[in-house]
Amino acid sequence: MRVASGKVIDGKVVVAGDALSEGATVTVLARDDDETFEASPEQEAALLSAIAEAERGDFVSSDQLLASLHRSV
Repeated sequence: MRVASGKVIDGKVVVAGDALSEGATVTVLARDDDETFEASPEQEAALLSAIAEAERGDFVSSDQLLASLHRSV
């Protein structure tokens, strides 16, 4: 998992930094111009920890998550 920032240029998202591989699946979150995001130091630490876990491969795939949700219903 990678976190990348970019800008919309000519209707396309242009990612800053290293290019993403062709065909990569991405999720785009777009905030409104007047929308802000603030996190407490604890929330920021939790987010950074979760990103580090994902980068280590310590995560559950979407298929595994959906299967476990179906089992619990």
